[in-house]
Amino acid sequence: MKKLFFIPFLLILAIIVSACGNSETTNGKGKGDTKSETITYKSEAGPVKVPKNPKRIVALSNGPNVMSLGGKLVGIDEWSSMNPLFKEKVKGVEVVSEDDLEKIIELKPDLIIAGSEMKNIKKLNKIAPTVVFTWGKLDYLNQQIEIGKLLNKEKEAKEWVNDFQKRAAAAGEEIRKKIGKDATVSVIESGNKEFYVFGNNYARGTEVLYQAMKLNMPKKVKEKALESGIYTFSSELLPEFAGDYIILSKSTDGDNSFLKTSVWKNIPAVKNNRVFEINTKASTYSDPITLEYLLGFFEKSFLEKQ
Repeated sequence: MKKLFFIPFLLILAIIVSACGNSETTNGKGKGDTKSETITYKSEAGPVKVPKNPKRIVALSNGPNVMSLGGKLVGIDEWSSMNPLFKEKVKGVEVVSEDDLEKIIELKPDLIIAGSEMKNIKKLNKIAPTVVFTWGKLDYLNQQIEIGKLLNKEKEAKEWVNDFQKRAAAAGEEIRKKIGKDATVSVIESGNKEFYVFGNNYARGTEVLYQAMKLNMPKKVKEKALESGIYTFSSELLPEFAGDYIILSKSTDGDNSFLKTSVWKNIPAVKNNRVFEINTKASTYSDPITLEYLLGFFEKSFLEKQ
């Protein structure tokens, strides 16, 4: 009698254990199948169900933000791939655009990040959950936090934001003490036939200099570039947009013959050796990797730190 009672009991126990195991792998909350776990991300285009821990991300935009949080990229846009700061991080990552739909399918992404202006959003959504961001809609710090939310790494993103703000503010205070609280800084970039001057939110270190460090931009720059973010002008107007210090965004493969002209050489900042050159290709984003690089560069340049 004892044996007959024992056998059904074992069968019932086995069924219960099996049922528990199945519930863990199908409800997305157990440890049995992490692939099925999802979260709902509140994107600017509405809620999107995305993997809780994405393993194969195609970033057609915001790739550098993803890299800074250790996101697992399988596809990246061309501009990010050419950036010297990201060289090691994009090794083995395919370069794709929104038009490379077949190539993106082959990469088997579980998450796609795209710009809201891209025309193939609906097609991308059929390949994998697609989250869009509008460039400039969020400031550089909140953009990082949003990528953190999307990748289930909000805590890490917020910790970096808080730490960076403190360090940049301290560096700005130190720099102002050295160069004078009224000293001005302009960020200028050379094109092939024209020049650009930037406001306080157009990469090239502008967020660090003007927002985080609270350095001053020249009155002319404020009038022309603060609202629009960027202003185009001709070479003869260089002296009008030059601050007491100039951050020159310089392309190594561009036309830099202006550096030999008298217009450039007679600018006070040039005469006083107050021009600091940054690599254009390494400065066109406002992600943590780029910002950390530029913060260090500005500290060394203004404060002459080794």
